[in-house]
Amino acid sequence: MNRSMGHSNDLVIREFRIGYVQEDAAIAFIDNLVDKKIIGEFVLRSTMSGTADSESNASERDIDVLDTIKNRILPLGEAAIAKEWNELFAAVLNGDTAIFVNGYAGAIIVSTHGGEHRSVEEPSSEVLIRGPKEGFTESIATNISLVRRRLKTRNLWMDGFKIGNVTQTNVGILYIKGIAGDKTVEEVKRRLASIETDGVLESGIVEEFIRDHPFSLFPTMYNTERPDSVAAGLLEGRVAILIDGTPFVLLAPTTFFMFFQSPEDHYHNFQFAIFIRTLRFVAFLISLLGPSIYVAAISFHQEMIPTSLLLSLAAQREGVPFPALIEAFLMEASFEILREAGVRMPRAIGQAVSIVGAIVLGQAAVQAGIVSSAMVIVVSLTGIASFTMPAYNMGISIRMLRFMLMISAGLFGFFGIALGGLIITAHLCSIRSFGIPFMAPFAPFIAADQKDTLLRLPRWFLNTRPRLISQENTTRMNGSKPAPPGDAAEEGSPDEN
Repeated sequence: MNRSMGHSNDLVIREFRIGYVQEDAAIAFIDNLVDKKIIGEFVLRSTMSGTADSESNASERDIDVLDTIKNRILPLGEAAIAKEWNELFAAVLNGDTAIFVNGYAGAIIVSTHGGEHRSVEEPSSEVLIRGPKEGFTESIATNISLVRRRLKTRNLWMDGFKIGNVTQTNVGILYIKGIAGDKTVEEVKRRLASIETDGVLESGIVEEFIRDHPFSLFPTMYNTERPDSVAAGLLEGRVAILIDGTPFVLLAPTTFFMFFQSPEDHYHNFQFAIFIRTLRFVAFLISLLGPSIYVAAISFHQEMIPTSLLLSLAAQREGVPFPALIEAFLMEASFEILREAGVRMPRAIGQAVSIVGAIVLGQAAVQAGIVSSAMVIVVSLTGIASFTMPAYNMGISIRMLRFMLMISAGLFGFFGIALGGLIITAHLCSIRSFGIPFMAPFAPFIAADQKDTLLRLPRWFLNTRPRLISQENTTRMNGSKPAPPGDAAEEGSPDEN
């Protein structure tokens, strides 16, 4: 084994003698991937001291020692006998420990996973004011436990895969049997089993292999760092895909409106949730169409602008040497560069550099006569509106589409914007996510599913699951309503009377 791994320094081989049969043995494990306390206390001490019954020691010399050690000596929950070298290497490289006994074929594989892991912390990409503060980590075992802690049901089933010829990455799918559609579960399994690659380092690699319409700008799978978001998706009939080594979990199938919803919408009262969701959709339209409308109005449709405002804009643009389209492109490109610089720079200075850079760059560009003040305002408002998107990957799609609509507006005015909007809408209505229409429940229109799409109605109205997602068990609750105030609340407490 040592020769097969190139005499690697982190491969530890410890020889010892089994107590009750006095046989030579050895254990092998990878340093920093195991819990050495488990190896010392529950592997070496148990086998070296020997805890088998003294009366049966003589007879047990004639039977399989590996079975005896596995079933009667080792006080560990996970232990198995491996006969193949490939299985043995895969287990050791995954953090298990192999026990070899002289003269016996095969080895005992003992689960001793350990090493350094990041503790459970608040998700950095999905910050909430009200809600759980736990986020997924890079350990798939920890992530599964975070989900099971919220869904204490025997119907929460899990299937495991190993993907990557070199990395042998553990991938698991979670779903609630009886709620998730069997066809969806089988389709997810089929796509995962068909992945052929040398390595999987992040969930984005798996997503790119199994997503529908890989050339579409819109994401057809939802990713999240929040266990409560995954639990809510599973309760709706979706399937969660967990990948070892990343805190981002994938949910499928996905619809367009999921990317505008936040878990916090269900933790506040429904009036506030309706207001915030409406604000998000307005910000989405501003982020997508803001610069395009400005370019079209300035270039082709000046009659639509009030006279006083038109005169002000004309005075601002008097010294600008570029047409509105080039002006918008310069400002949008500068804003994107500043945003990317703020993300990539060290956290302590990144935010300050991006904010100060935007202010200084905008003011300097106006004073130099390269752009107008109105264009700076439009681009700034557009950039701020784009930050209201709860899902980062949908925000990336909108940022790219914004440039395409700007070109269309610069060439054809409002007609170009309308044409681009029709093309985008037709594309959204044509794509699917694991067999589910991406624009459901609007295309096709399902009246019963409008209760938690654009708006979020009171909890007692959300008594059914999305019909296209969960077709086997659509009932979430049976007519539960707010409890009416009791007699004590109406008449007052005894002390008051």
